[in-house]
Amino acid sequence: MTDGDHRNATPPGLLLTTPTGTGFHFDPGALCLELLTTGGPGPYARYEVLHRPADLTAWLPQSRLRLPADTIRVTAEELAAARTLRDALWRLAAARAHGETGAAEDYATLNQAAEHPPLVPRIAPDGTAAAPAPADGSQLVSTLARDAIALLTGPYADRIRECGAHNCQLVFVDTSRPGRRRWCSMERCGNRHKVRALRARRETEEPPHPLQPSPAPSSGRSPADPPSESMG
Repeated sequence: MTDGDHRNATPPGLLLTTPTGTGFHFDPGALCLELLTTGGPGPYARYEVLHRPADLTAWLPQSRLRLPADTIRVTAEELAAARTLRDALWRLAAARAHGETGAAEDYATLNQAAEHPPLVPRIAPDGTAAAPAPADGSQLVSTLARDAIALLTGPYADRIRECGAHNCQLVFVDTSRPGRRRWCSMERCGNRHKVRALRARRETEEPPHPLQPSPAPSSGRSPADPPSESMG
């Protein structure tokens, strides 16, 4: 790949849309964490988008896999397996973000999914990545599970975090060198925090003191001196 190819390559991450219709770029830092944006257990069920097998294949070109939707065949059973894996990963990622280990049954779900053969990577004649051979949903689920295991056992396992905004639960892994990432996206929650902080700072600042008039030239008398009787 040439330098120009690198510059024109699509950056990893997803284009998400807020409830108000505003789009923003979100890079959770790992393939498996991208799956969490499709819904989840408990309160995240209202965001569910994987209702049919076609919904999962439609997610492929949006993910960092960048695969055509027709690359993988997904059955209803494999879709259910993908959702089960996703829900387990949601709980594990949230636990890690709060300094907890997570439930044994959720780790068992990851291990079971990873037992199947994964997607097989391929290389094109020009040396770039090529789409894998036609595969099934179990291979996709295995690839996601293996990515999750690599994340949870790798050097960034203690950098799995929730967005710092009080009303955002998006999960990401902080792979930045300083390790100080706080927001799901600077263009969304990071920017909103900056705006709120600026507004709060302006509201708490004391208004400047008004200018005081300069004192009149002294007449040599104090304010208690009686007026001169010599003035006619």
